[in-house]
Amino acid sequence: MVDVQDIFNRFYDEYNKTFNPSPIQQKAAYDIMNCRTSIMGGHVDECEHCGYISISYNSCRNRNCPLCQSIPKEKWIDARKSELLSAPYFHVVFTVPNELKMLIYQNQELLHNLLYKASSKTLSNLAGSKKYLQAQIGYISVLHAWGQGLIFHPHIHTMVLAGGLTKDGKWTCSSKKKFIPVKLLAKKFRGVFLYYLKKYYMENKLKFYGNLKELENPQIFYSLIDNCYKKSWYTYSKRPFSNPMAVIEYLGKYIHIE
Repeated sequence: MVDVQDIFNRFYDEYNKTFNPSPIQQKAAYDIMNCRTSIMGGHVDECEHCGYISISYNSCRNRNCPLCQSIPKEKWIDARKSELLSAPYFHVVFTVPNELKMLIYQNQELLHNLLYKASSKTLSNLAGSKKYLQAQIGYISVLHAWGQGLIFHPHIHTMVLAGGLTKDGKWTCSSKKKFIPVKLLAKKFRGVFLYYLKKYYMENKLKFYGNLKELENPQIFYSLIDNCYKKSWYTYSKRPFSNPMAVIEYLGKYIHIE
């Protein structure tokens, strides 16, 4: 069976010569190729009774290494299992237009956090409105920064309870077929995200490099914002496939514990 480590060991030298990866990428590749090998060092365990000796090589502990993430992933999944309620859930995905992806890439900590903030405010505000549940809802959100084709594609996956608690502490349910209309979710998310993006710009919190240096010009930056307001942002919402645990298992594949 071929694993990721085998692929790196076989092809990375050629890739390195052709594409000149960054120091962070080189470090990740080095760790993946040498994880749990003698290069990482090791430790010896000896049985107190029979004297049997077992030699184990150390893990690299790099957050990008699939060998090092299996146990943290399972721990995360087990912890989420204990938090799930015996109730229906919806699977909601929030995305951003292509025009913003490079800006997010250059400001990852700040704008990844904004993805969480904007999606959270969108769900809480709409669910709490008189038109919908008028309730406080529960949800679990996970950021995916890369798509299946290894292209930078920041988006938020959210497991949302199909109901919530009203102000007087009573449970109220949403529709069985839909949570909140996806077009409304997308419109609200767009508004919240761009509101804070403009706020960060005015507070000089955003960094611009390379081709994005032109966004330091307010006229060009606000032209980008206006263009993003005009676009229809894509939001996905449906009942979880098979059951809520299936979505937790799916999200667990993308969890990286520092």
